This record gives sequence, C-alpha cells and structure tokens, in this order.
Amino acid sequence: MDLSYILNELGEDREQYFRAISPPIMQTSNFAFKKVDELRKVFEDEFSTYLYSRGLNPTVDILRQKLAALDEAEDCLVFNSGASAIFASVFSNVQSGDHIVSVRNPYTWAQKMFDNILPRFGISTTYIDGTNIENFERAILPNTRIIYLESPNSWDFVLQDLQAVADLARAENIITICDNSYCTPLYQRPIAMGIDMVLQSATKFIGGHSDVVAGVLSGTRQMMKKIFDNELLNMGNGITPFNAWLLIRGLRTLPVRLERISATTIKVVEYLKNHPQVEEVIFPFDPSFPQYDLARKQMTGACGLLTIVMNAEKMQQIVTFCESLRHILMAVSWGGHESLAIPRCASILPENFDAGNRAHKMIRFYVGLEDPDYLIADFEQAFAKSR
Repeated sequence: MDLSYILNELGEDREQYFRAISPPIMQTSNFAFKKVDELRKVFEDEFSTYLYSRGLNPTVDILRQKLAALDEAEDCLVFNSGASAIFASVFSNVQSGDHIVSVRNPYTWAQKMFDNILPRFGISTTYIDGTNIENFERAILPNTRIIYLESPNSWDFVLQDLQAVADLARAENIITICDNSYCTPLYQRPIAMGIDMVLQSATKFIGGHSDVVAGVLSGTRQMMKKIFDNELLNMGNGITPFNAWLLIRGLRTLPVRLERISATTIKVVEYLKNHPQVEEVIFPFDPSFPQYDLARKQMTGACGLLTIVMNAEKMQQIVTFCESLRHILMAVSWGGHESLAIPRCASILPENFDAGNRAHKMIRFYVGLEDPDYLIADFEQAFAKSR
C-alpha cells in the first residue's frame, strides 16, 4: 500500500463528513441505537461497532487503520501511553507460573512491570544480552510464553536480529513482542520479519509535536480483539478522540520530519565524533557502531537519537555542559520539533559517580527540526564552559 495513500486517505470517507479535508473529532462518550436487537449484538461483540468510546470510536478508527497499514499488520490498538501498550501486550499473554525472556535494560516502565508487578502473579523474567541468538536459546524454559525485544534500545541502541529471534520463537511456540519506538514503521517493520506484535510510543515521532501521549500495538486481528475484549476495556486505557486526531495530524508530516531530522543528525554526529571532549558517539548508522551491519540489514533509517560518552573526570563537567545548553532542552522523551538532552548522571548520586564507568558519562541527545549549524553552535559554547 502506498505510503502517501496511507497517510492522506486511508480510513477517511470525506463524503460522510461534509467533504472536510481534516476528519472530525467524534468527541462523544456514547452511541445510540434504535433497535434492541442491534444493541444486543454489540453487547455480544463490542469490537464489531461503536457502543462506548472507552472501546471503539470513529476518529480513533481512522488512526487505527493508518497505523496498522504502516506496520503491515492486520489490526492495531491505540492506548493512552506507550507504557499502557507494553502492559497490555504482555499481560494478555501470560498467566500465573509463566516465564518471560526479555532483553536487558528495556524501557523503564517495561522493566518495572517485569520486576515489580508480574512477580505478584508468579510470573518470572530472565534478562539477556540480546545481541546473540544463542542467549535466547539458553534462556528459554518449558514455561516461556513471551520473548520481549527492544530494537534499538533507547540509550545504547543495542539491536536484536529480529528475523532470527522470530524464527526461534515460532519453532518454540513463543509469542514475540518488539518495541519499535526508535525507528517507527517507516524505518523498521518487525512484523514483516516474523515478530508477532510490534509496539511503539506514539508520543514520539508519530505525534511529532510534543503535545500528546499515546502508544500503539499492532498484530493480527485475533490478537488485537483478545486484548480489546479484556485488557483495554477493563483497564480503560484507550486513547481519547482528540488525541487520536492529533496523531492523525502528526502522521501527515511524518516522512518529511524524519527526512529532515535524519539529515541533521548525520551532521551533528560528524561534529561530535571530532570533538576532543567526546570519547565516543553511539549511533546505529555510524560505521563505528558495533552492530552497524545488522542495523543496515533490518533498518532503513536511523534518526534523531544518539548518545555520547563525554570525556569527563568529574560529574560536574557533565552537569555544567548540560546546564549551559541554551537551545537544546534538558528533558525526557523525543520525537518532537525540539532538540533535547538527558544526562545519565541525572539518575546517579554525585558520590556514586565513577569516571571509569562508561554509562555514567553518557548523554543522550535527540536532534529535532532546528538548523544543524544552530545546534552545533549550542554544543560548542556548552563544551567551552565545561572544560
């Protein structure tokens, strides 16, 4: 299906809403019926039509069609956050006594779910180095139900060979879930490589304007209906119509934003690689990246996120650098119009800082839509103050 068609036309029937170019926001909680039989049928299967906007909603459905097509999936669900999408995808496929294999250092709220919530139900998780397929093979137990992936990771951008993991999991009758927030469906399509379910934080590139929080989960229609009928309706964590409309708006410009961000990121990476106060630049599409060949094999692009290891003997040098940035904001998340920085040492007490620990000196940057020279000038003056 053509990308331009998906972003600009799929799911949109303008004759039904006064030929308006932008679809309406169906800001309703409820839907009316004229016949008792009609209402009875919807009670039997709420996934079939509109009953109550905690479930299906027309504006959300336009978005669902577009996002499922981008992922090359049969269907998708849209949640009120990426964390909700993660929780629903995992919780719907485990029961007491089950086991999960996860890549180590996943997204914070995925790890909190694995460590703090699932053990209450007798569900255990084994974390592995996902760079080697043999680690997955060794970690699988008779009660393993899920392999959880995040490729690339959002700090050091470690990858997994998605095709190899999918083949292994399918042979063992294990469900695979991949967090694809870094790449979006435009730059990586895990389902095409055999992954069962793919999720992403739509807060990031899909929204693109730092004004909406949402999560997407795609897979077979059967999988999505199972989650809709249970986790989504019970937890009530579907997206609101207005936020769905904001994501539709974001999708219109997604390709051009990613192209611009990608081009700027390459220039920023080259600048940082040659700066004496930078020990290392970590970026999946740089030839120095340890998994560069795999990145090129399964990703068609890499944009925005990169990490540096700063050449610093003291935490204060990193603190001074980050606090001296004038235009690059210090904040979490990514994917909006604005460039961001977040130092790893923000989660480390000063007395625990270790200059010999590479991770302690990491600063993650997100490159936004600003001009590259504008960003480089900001880096330059901040580096000068942190010497």
